[in-house]
Amino acid sequence: MKETILSIARKALAIETEAVQALETYLDPLFAKAVEAIYQTKGKLIVTGIGKSAIIAQKMVATCNSTGTPAIYLHAADAIHGDSGMISSDDIVLIISKSGESAEIKNLVQLIQHFGNPIISMVGNMNSYLAKMGQFIINTTVHQEACINNLAPTSSTTAQMVMGDLIAVCLMELNNFKAIDFAKFHPGGNLGKRLFLKVADLTNKDLKPTVASHTPLKNVILEITKNRLGVAVVINNNEIAGVITDGDLRRMLEKTVNIENITAAEIMSHTPHLIDHQTLAAEAIDQMKQHEISHLIVTKDGHYYGILHIHELIKEG
Repeated sequence: MKETILSIARKALAIETEAVQALETYLDPLFAKAVEAIYQTKGKLIVTGIGKSAIIAQKMVATCNSTGTPAIYLHAADAIHGDSGMISSDDIVLIISKSGESAEIKNLVQLIQHFGNPIISMVGNMNSYLAKMGQFIINTTVHQEACINNLAPTSSTTAQMVMGDLIAVCLMELNNFKAIDFAKFHPGGNLGKRLFLKVADLTNKDLKPTVASHTPLKNVILEITKNRLGVAVVINNNEIAGVITDGDLRRMLEKTVNIENITAAEIMSHTPHLIDHQTLAAEAIDQMKQHEISHLIVTKDGHYYGILHIHELIKEG
């Protein structure tokens, strides 16, 4: 049974792979003209289809919207029952269909022609009604479905989806769409966090463990313990003079027996790691990794602003 299942899957994969590879021959001047028409349109890209092609249309719209090309999904059946009102005069309509001959598609083509909007036909039958009626044509012909009966849309929908991705990628390049632009539409994702989340967003300004250079060791320990950040910043004349960490205290206790007269100045590090509050959080964690530390002293206009602990970065993911 297992070998039979794997044999069927491999055969289906080979058929779909062949269908995708065949798309290279369809990347021709007709494809380029269609993409150019979308790029130059003053309105939106309306993507529509029926059946499985409608699902591919939804995916293409989602990809375009997240990569800088305004797009709207329109189900072909709904379009001829009122939803075509979403089509504006400056929009361009891309119709996806394998056969290009279904009744809904023919009715939709006639409706759009009445509106006067240009039509891009993404079609798997170059002799079909849809292929003949479109001002622009994108060929997605496949020779065989992965379905054992050569009926269920499998290879054909794969070809449509890949061609939709190619269109979106071309438009991204033409629009000079960068990672920072992508993040604008995905502020809640990991990329959005990397490109937008700043150190100030994660810094608790109410927790600012502070001591002076003459502060006795006991008070230094109390200050570090009170704020539970494992660190205290040494401030002299409103300027950052150094930093004392839990590690500094442990190393000092290993070397010193008499700690009664020790002050902050004697154990502090004179070269603390600083970071401006407007720096990206992603850069902050890179600095922590580079220096193998768990915190950074945050500054604003050169002055002590707070402490950024690695725990805050971890909590943000």
